[in-house]
Amino acid sequence: MYKCLISFCLCVLAFAKADSQQKIVDTTKTEKLEEIVLTATRTERQLSSLPLPVTLISKKKITQSGTVRLNEILNEQTGIITVADESGFEGVQIQGISSDYILILIDGVPLVGRSAGNFDLSRLTVGNIKQIEVVKGPSSSLYGSEALGGVINIITEKPRSHQLKGDVSYRIGSFAQQDINLNLNKKFNKWRVGLFANRFSSNGYDLTPDTDGQTVNPFTNYTLNSRVFYDFSDDLSLFTSARYYDQSQDADFSLDNVLYEGDSKEKEWNAHARLDHQWNERLSASYEFYYTNYKANELLQSIIDDEILSNSDFDQTLLRPEIRTNYKLSTNSTLSAGMGYQVEALDRTFFDQRVQFDSQYIYAQYDVNLNDKWNVIAGARYDNHSEYRDQFSPKLAALYQLNDFITLKGSVGYGFKAPDFRQLYFDFTNSSVGYTVLGYNVAVDKLNELQEQDQILDVVVPLSELNDPLEAESSIGYNLGATYKKGKWNAELNLFRNDFKNLIDTRIIARKTNGQNVFSYVNYDEIYTTGFELNTGYKWNKYIRLSAGYQLLYAFDKAKEKAVKDGRVFIRDAQTNQSVAIERSEYFGLVNRSRHNANFKIFYDLKKYRSNINLRLLYRSKYGQFDTNGNGLIDSYDSSFIDGYLTANVAATKTFYNKFDLQIGANNLLNYTDNNIPTLPGIQGYLKINYQF
Repeated sequence: MYKCLISFCLCVLAFAKADSQQKIVDTTKTEKLEEIVLTATRTERQLSSLPLPVTLISKKKITQSGTVRLNEILNEQTGIITVADESGFEGVQIQGISSDYILILIDGVPLVGRSAGNFDLSRLTVGNIKQIEVVKGPSSSLYGSEALGGVINIITEKPRSHQLKGDVSYRIGSFAQQDINLNLNKKFNKWRVGLFANRFSSNGYDLTPDTDGQTVNPFTNYTLNSRVFYDFSDDLSLFTSARYYDQSQDADFSLDNVLYEGDSKEKEWNAHARLDHQWNERLSASYEFYYTNYKANELLQSIIDDEILSNSDFDQTLLRPEIRTNYKLSTNSTLSAGMGYQVEALDRTFFDQRVQFDSQYIYAQYDVNLNDKWNVIAGARYDNHSEYRDQFSPKLAALYQLNDFITLKGSVGYGFKAPDFRQLYFDFTNSSVGYTVLGYNVAVDKLNELQEQDQILDVVVPLSELNDPLEAESSIGYNLGATYKKGKWNAELNLFRNDFKNLIDTRIIARKTNGQNVFSYVNYDEIYTTGFELNTGYKWNKYIRLSAGYQLLYAFDKAKEKAVKDGRVFIRDAQTNQSVAIERSEYFGLVNRSRHNANFKIFYDLKKYRSNINLRLLYRSKYGQFDTNGNGLIDSYDSSFIDGYLTANVAATKTFYNKFDLQIGANNLLNYTDNNIPTLPGIQGYLKINYQF
């Protein structure tokens, strides 16, 4: 596979040399269209005119990179890191904010299915994606809960031709990974129909062959998506979409020298309908209805005696009708407003019963061009929720066009995240160890039951502290930046700061007679993340494009930072066996946060020969996974650090007969592996053929 890759790349370079020796006159004049973004303001806006930090990933970038799942393409963007949780699911981290606080949308509507807070990005294929939009920083003024740290919106393609258009592709790679796509689009007079199907599978891999079980077990999943558009008139149109996802995965591992096996299953389906009406030149409205359901089941049992270790179910639904309007007050200003109702329910193992949240919300946004240089956006949203206090989420952003090349932009916004079902209603006791975790809303009743069963030694917090409602987590985010674009150069700098309060974490509320603890949840953490991101691009010539990105990040717990400064955090010196205070410079920060992240990319396009080749280098500096010395924070003396590492991804594509694309590539070309990073199994080569029609 790798010899083929090298040979193919050499062929492309040979074409480049021959092509550079010929004078080519391109008589076709094309005008590059401005990139349009929908997510940042919920209206169509040119990317260059937005006063907010937004990353846009086009279909061309996705195709050329050879990525097949959402986590892969996001991990190559500046300031966006994918991090695996204890289940192996890869969530996304933006500006140092973990995936629990990042809202994931598809065509503007939210996806559910966070069993432990992380949304598994590998559930989403990129086969029929038009573009991906990433809004960084608090976005609750438009999207409410879970948009505390940002929003990722996946926008699918819309059929535009009366001819049948589409593609079919097959990709095979290391570990018997196979990805198969079928994408069909056609316009019939007033009808537009799009059909998409994907099958993705792998035999998995094992980073620790000396132990039983695999790091990633074999799996197969399917994605089906149909989209139907109907144009009643030039002013009235209907969009409907149905999406289905199904995955089955083998599960086996060893615990206390006992081998367990089983399987896990996931099913998800979404139904989405939207009626868009242009009432007149000034007023437009959208009437939307959305329903989604995510189910997961996992069964693990002993191979020897069929003893069941775990049998868990997860069934979550979301129903949401919404109305949105845009009214042009003048040629320079637009008022947007919307309202909706949301019903969310979860039936899960370790819950006494099915639980349900209800909420109503209303929002408004004013977008105005004060003159040729100034654009200001002011907005706010009000959420009324059945389980926590009402939330008011304002946001203000401004852009100033300094000159033809430089634009200044800044924003400040409030974000919040509601306590989730797990934090409110969990009732779990570990059968092998014996500890108990209780949701906040059921903690008092469950403690009383345990006391009646003589399982409680003593209660360590006053029960009155569990009577007031658990607060929503919240943050205030600041972004200040500038963009530069002139000739062959473009650059973007963004400084950010996010201050969080009322973060929810576990605490011990009682001790059990078996020596273990009872945990519940509480608001107390205050943290901050701050730093800057720099993106640069340079068009060397008509063939070569270079880009580089860098993020500097500081992420700390405010209470722990103060405790370190006051000399109240200690570590035992291994040589003297004496306790010494941690210095401020030795407090590393929050878990899974790297101080430095960088990328460098080279794209070589040979349009005459319908070929391209690219190399993408990704660097992540060291980070800590957990506290190993018992002082409650990550410091220089901990032993859970992952050293900084560099990965390289390469892909080369050649088009034959105008319709066939042959792509060969490899991810993690430098063969970096670490047993503590389950998503990096070594070099992953692949070969893909795509037929367009």
